[in-house]
Amino acid sequence: MTRPFEVGVVVRDLAVMERFYRDVIGCRAVRRSRVPESVGGPAGLGGELVVAWLQVPSGGCVKLLLPSSPVAPAPEALGPAGRMALSYLTFHFDDMGPVVAALTAAGARPLSDPVVVPARGRRVSFWSDPEGNVVELVDACGQEPGTGRSN
Repeated sequence: MTRPFEVGVVVRDLAVMERFYRDVIGCRAVRRSRVPESVGGPAGLGGELVVAWLQVPSGGCVKLLLPSSPVAPAPEALGPAGRMALSYLTFHFDDMGPVVAALTAAGARPLSDPVVVPARGRRVSFWSDPEGNVVELVDACGQEPGTGRSN
């Protein structure tokens, strides 16, 4: 591999989703581009689309993809419970506390009770973004001294 990991998420409302990942999660808007139908069609992306590139502070990139027309997933792309195969995006923080507070204030929906769950020396928290994609937050604040575990 030659570059940090990137993930693409197909969205219905680019402005709402860009604001969420930028203002709440902490990604930085880098650029926008238009993929013409002449590329998007043959590439299997359904045609023309707009892409918003968001830099993750620790490296990597979230690409928000807005197709010009709704894209129906191929049957083989459906995962458990009929959802698209993407299960969730994971973001690692030194301390997720401020992000959890921002998610709550932004009206995001937690997917667990309690909202923050201790798990093998760390803390995890799962949320639903504005379009129902699952976002996982992870930090090491629950780590026991000397365990040295990651993921």
